[in-house]
Amino acid sequence: MKKYKIGIALSGGGVRGFAHLGVLQALNERGIFPEIVSGTSAGSIAGAFYCAGYSPHDALEIMKTKKFSDFTKIHIPKDGFFGLENLKLILENNIKQLNFEDLNIPLYVCVSNLNTGKVEYVNKGPLHDMILASSAIPVVFSPVKIGKTYYVDGGLIDNLPVKPLVRLCDDIITVNVFPNDENQKFDSLLQVAIRSFQMNMNNNIKYIKSKSTVFLEPAALSKYHILKTKYQEEIFEIGYKYAKNAKFELS
Repeated sequence: MKKYKIGIALSGGGVRGFAHLGVLQALNERGIFPEIVSGTSAGSIAGAFYCAGYSPHDALEIMKTKKFSDFTKIHIPKDGFFGLENLKLILENNIKQLNFEDLNIPLYVCVSNLNTGKVEYVNKGPLHDMILASSAIPVVFSPVKIGKTYYVDGGLIDNLPVKPLVRLCDDIITVNVFPNDENQKFDSLLQVAIRSFQMNMNNNIKYIKSKSTVFLEPAALSKYHILKTKYQEEIFEIGYKYAKNAKFELS
């Protein structure tokens, strides 16, 4: 018997991360309540709200009215087109826990350390800045500096962070909202940057599946652009219906 019965790992995927909230809602309705969460980028945001005590529906209500500009601030493109200062304000106004240790449910956040070139799975210390760091897609968003270290999106190295849960959980549910798909539109530098980032994100999918009791990957999410915030409720419903109808058993 390991420390936790059920853990869940949530991938990055921009706006598609609203599907994570739908999945969590469906799981809760099925009587499945993860006892520990690991997330990258959008998965770290959804995970933070859930671990802070919000129901998935309540988290959706807070976030669904936001436009892309509500999360970001335009930067002179020296190290990224946008900054995440506005997202930090949203987190600070709604997630009152300042440190990981204060959360109701344990949370790991996956970040990429630009200085060392290595991935880190953080579960202690200041919470909000680490979530920002995990969400900073390279080129699109500026790196986040914490102390003397620069961090970017954890998905650069590990977009679905199952590793922190492997030795802790009897059952692991993994949710991938950013599967590799075909994309024929590359008419802007932003699209090229996002696609280049995505191509590196699914390299370890074989390992992830081997460590997952349940692997959830709603294919219908592929048609939604990861930075367009118009369809949050639709995306939530896709995650909800997929997890509600998925056939699986936990030990």
